[in-house]
Amino acid sequence: MGTKLMPARVPPPGRIIRRELEARGWTQKDLAHIMGRPEQTISEIVNAKKRITPDTALQLAAVFGTSAEIWLNMEASYQLYQARDDQHDQHIARKSRLYSLIPLTEIRKRGWIQSGDSVDELEQAVCDFLGIATPLEVPQLAVSFRQSDIGVPKVAAEIAWVTRVEHLAQRQSVADFDLQRLRASISDLLAFSARARDVSRVPPFLHDLGVHFVIVPHLRRTYLDGAAFRLNGHPVAALTLRHDRIDNFWFTLLHELAHVIAEHQGGYLDYLDDESDSPVEREANRMARDWLLDRGTLQAFVSATEPFFSREKVIAFAEHQERHPGIVVGRLQHEELIPWKNLRELLAPVQDYLAPWIDRAGPDE
Repeated sequence: MGTKLMPARVPPPGRIIRRELEARGWTQKDLAHIMGRPEQTISEIVNAKKRITPDTALQLAAVFGTSAEIWLNMEASYQLYQARDDQHDQHIARKSRLYSLIPLTEIRKRGWIQSGDSVDELEQAVCDFLGIATPLEVPQLAVSFRQSDIGVPKVAAEIAWVTRVEHLAQRQSVADFDLQRLRASISDLLAFSARARDVSRVPPFLHDLGVHFVIVPHLRRTYLDGAAFRLNGHPVAALTLRHDRIDNFWFTLLHELAHVIAEHQGGYLDYLDDESDSPVEREANRMARDWLLDRGTLQAFVSATEPFFSREKVIAFAEHQERHPGIVVGRLQHEELIPWKNLRELLAPVQDYLAPWIDRAGPDE
């Protein structure tokens, strides 16, 4: 694409009027008489002290045999040139780039970056946050983003969210990671799934297995549920708790751990409300479902109970499976065996038990 050329200087319309007068041998006084305007007004127009209005443009067009649009366009071009401050425009362009890279207003509100309002301070803060040298550089993150999407609001918000997750994970101390140990520990992890309050035991349990666990609420336009990726040789399981329900917590967590255990390559951003056609996502979904509730046992329960899934029967089945009843309800709802409005009182919230692990706000130091 060619370089956009800008005129070095835009002359005022008065200069053109002066040339027209010289070509005709007229004075400004002559023009004032012809147009029926005060000589002082003509002088101010010629000397760029007074703007050409639509009425004046029509009169000039009649005097010089041109169109009125020519004079209005010359006036507009001159005023735009006069108003243009190259330094100011450059600052605007630099700020625009920053707001394209990340949802700057939202992450400043959350306290992820702190800076003054000057473009230099904002630029430095954004670059420090993203780990880049200049705003023209593409962030290098553990989760891949298509470069062509950089600047799209949704992708910009995803980049900011993943960056925050990375920063928080880097602050954590975790044990050495061993994949076989994690794989063998899923049943022990699920021992915490029978009671809502036991979700508080999940983060330290994962840290002892060498897995970073981070909760960062989703940013606007993302609707993320979670992510899984590697950071310095350790897995990261990140959640948003977008749905504050025990079934969503456990399914999302296990989905992210499934990516790790199945050794899926790369990083994954998960929107679990959407049914994915990806074989990798289907495998992670299947693994999470089977870990939470044995397929055969669940099918036997459904066959014996359908279509009347009473509260008492669901609770009894959940206790037998050593799972919270909300996990069973969530599965039945997802498979459309019961309406979404049924048994919702069993979908216990978990945020309060995870409060110490939720990134609320604060500078990203």
